[in-house]
Amino acid sequence: MKILLLYPYPLEMDGQSLQGHYLARGLRELGVEVMECSRNNNLQKLWTYKSFNPDAVIGIGFWGDSPDVLYSPLNHGLKAVPWFNADGWVANYHDTFNNLPLMCVTSNWVKQTYIRDGLHGNNIHVCPIGYDPDVFKPIPMHDKKVQKLRELLGIQPDEKMIFTAGGDVTSKGAQEMMQAIAKFQDKFPNWKYVLKVNEGFSAEDHGIEEDKLIEKLGFDRNRITYLSGEYSPSFMAMLLNACDIYAAPSRLEGFGMIQLEAQACGKPVVSINVGGPKDVIKHNETGFLVDVSHEIKLDREWAYPWMGFEEKHQITFPEPKTFAYRADINQLAECTLRLLQDDNLRKQMGEAAARHAFENFHYKVSAKIMLDLLKENLINT
Repeated sequence: MKILLLYPYPLEMDGQSLQGHYLARGLRELGVEVMECSRNNNLQKLWTYKSFNPDAVIGIGFWGDSPDVLYSPLNHGLKAVPWFNADGWVANYHDTFNNLPLMCVTSNWVKQTYIRDGLHGNNIHVCPIGYDPDVFKPIPMHDKKVQKLRELLGIQPDEKMIFTAGGDVTSKGAQEMMQAIAKFQDKFPNWKYVLKVNEGFSAEDHGIEEDKLIEKLGFDRNRITYLSGEYSPSFMAMLLNACDIYAAPSRLEGFGMIQLEAQACGKPVVSINVGGPKDVIKHNETGFLVDVSHEIKLDREWAYPWMGFEEKHQITFPEPKTFAYRADINQLAECTLRLLQDDNLRKQMGEAAARHAFENFHYKVSAKIMLDLLKENLINT
């Protein structure tokens, strides 16, 4: 079998790029002939279509990427399968999606988002994203490299490190975590909170909000450290191994890659019981999934030409749609405090988390799921 993968390629330190990279690696190890190509329309992409002549084309992105990852191969007579994450809603291409023999999504929540927004869902199947266990794996806390990193981060021997990473970190629930820490810091004062942000306008704007929140909560600013810049996967794995608890009660999460990687590194994860984390984390075993406190609903949203529309306009919803969630602050505080105070609980959950990640999300496991879906719904039909 020959499969072409369209994603942000060559490899970038980006979630969708790594999603494609791990799938390619897993498929190759399963004996599939794979070619990778940028999803952007260009001469190389056209040449790949004509010279490789794949049995299937898997396009990675979200529904707004359909012109590049779905319509492009379909227009050249190829069998195309989107493997989509979510972006809060699905505004276009419904007829095409409904008529595909196979659509893949990264979580059950993404599938339900498509169904909520008008798709029948009969052809939508969940294929989780894989990870690399050679990179993301447990390293003992006493390891010299881990200890040196904690030292550089200013983590004292008697302190526990809480870590949140990804995007602007606000979207990962950083502000909710700060409010939770404020509730328990009198009971457990020896904490440090480290946050890794991706540089950009969103991080800058939300950073202003967080700066005001830190002031309002009266935190000692030496207890909160922001990191930025491009880090390799191996260094991100080292950061995860350096922390005691990974916290990401995300406001909107279609899968939860960093939460998976944290578990693979043997860390208990505190998250929210909605979205991708429900598929990735086992509540009370590999971490805690706290309840949703409230939802952010909109009764209309802007549609743009890049979404496949002729002009910019607003779409009004018959019923308001949920575009974000907020985690329950009291439950966040309770779960995080339990983990901070109980060394054995952190150890037990961390060990269970590493096993869970390896058994269910190894990149070869994910590739096997995808390959079986292709054979059952596309290649042999």
